[in-house]
Amino acid sequence: MPSVFLLKPGCIRRDEAGRILDARSSVTLIISGAHKIIVDSGSAGEEEIIKRALADLHISPGEVDSLVNTHSHPDHCGNNHLFFGAKHLAVRDGDVIAPAVWIMATPGHSMDSISVVVGADPPGNGGRDGKGNPRIGCGTVVIAGDAVPTRGNFQKMVPPALHVDRALAESSLKKIVALADFIVPGHDFSFFVDKGADISSRG
Repeated sequence: MPSVFLLKPGCIRRDEAGRILDARSSVTLIISGAHKIIVDSGSAGEEEIIKRALADLHISPGEVDSLVNTHSHPDHCGNNHLFFGAKHLAVRDGDVIAPAVWIMATPGHSMDSISVVVGADPPGNGGRDGKGNPRIGCGTVVIAGDAVPTRGNFQKMVPPALHVDRALAESSLKKIVALADFIVPGHDFSFFVDKGADISSRG
């Protein structure tokens, strides 16, 4: 099974009126077989934080072979240049990008928003990895970007305040929560999804 490392949790700072003063995305590393995949690269100027987190895992930026951005906003793409050896993947819904790692379209915050799913099978995959081999999962991680910006969005079951389509954003949030055991949000620490809670009654 792949391993998921939160290299840098995202954060968001607002003023008293709720206006965003600063937003910096989470940066996540997935190791799946021989693949090292970065999901979102944070805001410009955070290179040293990311390099130190990778060094703690004995990995250099040049060893990363794939880069995925959950959407094209600059706070999620600001350090793409750091991963000079990586292929910047143009992904679509259902793409399997490494064993047990696949893409789920989660529009609403932006129309190009996607989430990266680790450990669950894409629809129609029949319980097999990217090479067609049977496998057994032990929990699903969804790296959600701004489809789930913070833990508070999950707790209240409300979509991101900034969105281009509220109905799509609500649908994407529900889809992620239904699938995930753990969520890496766009602007917060990762968290466990309590499947025992009554999600339908929140908010």
